Amino acid sequence: MNKKAALLMGSKSDYKALEPCIKTFAEFGVELEVRIMSAHRTPAAVTAFVGAAEANGFGVILAAAGMSAHLAGVVAAHTVLPVIAIPMKGDASIMDGLDALLSMVHMPPGIPVACVGVNAGKNAALLALQILQGYMPELGDKLRKNREEMAATVAMADEEVNNAK
Repeated sequence: MNKKAALLMGSKSDYKALEPCIKTFAEFGVELEVRIMSAHRTPAAVTAFVGAAEANGFGVILAAAGMSAHLAGVVAAHTVLPVIAIPMKGDASIMDGLDALLSMVHMPPGIPVACVGVNAGKNAALLALQILQGYMPELGDKLRKNREEMAATVAMADEEVNNAK
């Protein structure tokens, strides 16, 4: 049974930094619904979307936010689906995204949220794809191929450096 992913971002200003995340889902052929929702400015919309997510075929939710970064925690409080937090470094960030990261990793016991590094949308996408391979086993082969391709680029760079001596 195929599942899709949701990427919720707290602000339109996060979109550019999240393009690698969106591109990764497209490269792997997995449906991604991208929405702008704020834990503080549109809490009813967040609650309604997340409350219906499982029934609507989602298998994982990614939540990107900066500053106080409550979006992932609010999402996780309203679903048992896996939630991946993406802390964002925005113009208003007073600590280059560390403020968002600390908000996301300090969840209370009982409401887990996975968290990637600041502006690490691609890693969030890859983690989500690893989760979704439980529903879509063909993703495992694609993920292994992706890792092999990364290893090949490192091996080529190593050979290039060593041949330049």
